[in-house]
Amino acid sequence: MNSPAIVWFRRDLRLADQPALTEAARKGPIIPVYICDDETARHRAMGGASRWWLHQSLEKLDMDLRSLGSRLIVRCGRSDEVLGALATESGAEEIHALHHYEPWWRNAEAAVARKRRLCLHHGNYLAPPGSVTTATGNPYKIYTPFWRALRERMPPPPPLPRPTNLPAPKTWPKSEAIADLKLLPLRPDWAGGLRDTWEPGEAGAHERLSAFREAVATYEARRNLPGEEGTSMLSPHLHFGEISPAQVWHAVAEAGGSTDIFLGEVGWRDYAQNVILQYPDYGTRPARDPFAHFPWRTSKEELKAWQQGRTGYPIVDAGMRQLWHTGWMHNRVRMIAASFLIKHLLIDWREGERWFWDTLVDADYGNNTVNWQWTAGSGIDSNMFVRIMAPLAQSEKFNASDYIRTWVPELADLPDGEIHDPSPAHRPAGYPDKLIDHREARERALAAWRDAKTA
Repeated sequence: MNSPAIVWFRRDLRLADQPALTEAARKGPIIPVYICDDETARHRAMGGASRWWLHQSLEKLDMDLRSLGSRLIVRCGRSDEVLGALATESGAEEIHALHHYEPWWRNAEAAVARKRRLCLHHGNYLAPPGSVTTATGNPYKIYTPFWRALRERMPPPPPLPRPTNLPAPKTWPKSEAIADLKLLPLRPDWAGGLRDTWEPGEAGAHERLSAFREAVATYEARRNLPGEEGTSMLSPHLHFGEISPAQVWHAVAEAGGSTDIFLGEVGWRDYAQNVILQYPDYGTRPARDPFAHFPWRTSKEELKAWQQGRTGYPIVDAGMRQLWHTGWMHNRVRMIAASFLIKHLLIDWREGERWFWDTLVDADYGNNTVNWQWTAGSGIDSNMFVRIMAPLAQSEKFNASDYIRTWVPELADLPDGEIHDPSPAHRPAGYPDKLIDHREARERALAAWRDAKTA
């Protein structure tokens, strides 16, 4: 029997279209491993909602592996140290894994490679980040030309099939129980809404994709309507690698209609990874000079009101409450809520990014930081700061009345013409007044921008 190979799982928790797993199993026995490594990630350790998702996904992955004669070995500690010890225990000569591009994972890969034979494979993106370049070989900074160049390379290769069996080692290393990772909230258990909303795991990802395949042709018309289920809701499944972007592409590419608009959103994931590959500190450092000394306000009370959905702006409050209950927020509302924090309250975008990191089940370093810097106007490709979203107009434009009724039930009895911006006479008792009037907020934001540019 050949010596076993370790398959190092991270954000690639699937069996189908998993090149690291496929190649390792082709050679001989495999030992699938997941390492709970908060030490390497440090301040970028997963937030609470992501940890809840991870627990469910690891359980599903272990069940799927066992159905093929294998199992998941779970350990805690620094990835390079744990993998080195595991290789010594098992006699494994190779470690197979998919490339990851977050700065902490790139550091971990380098540390592992210094100690053991690390075989890295591509498979979490449509094209390997860093491979889509300009004619002069430079990485793209702007999304539109990046997407145009990436689109010319599509479709991606056909997805690899799910293995029918997995060769096991002669003896299995010891494993910690998934429950021992303590990923689930207990006191209090705030995850009831997450359980009601999601089915983590590879099977759940494909169920979600199958349902969306029937609607993708009308994606452009429906994706901005919070009250409708017009988005794919595949983002957490893609983030945790329970499904690959190649699988998504091949499933929907021929659906017609506005499918290309949706595929462009899948391409945005690739773009975000290319950004953090160029700028590893993108989550903390603004890309544009005026934001290095922007006069951000510090208000714990207003930040908390935003986090709790108590701003007095129904569309913002609905989004923030949906986020807390389900770990997810409609994309149009994410933009409105983020813009409100940055431009109405003048609170640093990094405060919002940190809150999303903790509360989103799809909290992704690339997407999250690129989207926040886009909204703030501080990114290398971003909206202009002076383009300030009007949340009340956005709410009415995108027909958010039923969405507000769902997530702000104290406003549920108001008619459509009143619910987007309740007048003082119709504002129910207990629903807060606006933190700031829109016109006043706009004037204050534009003044702050002028100060930042001349500082």
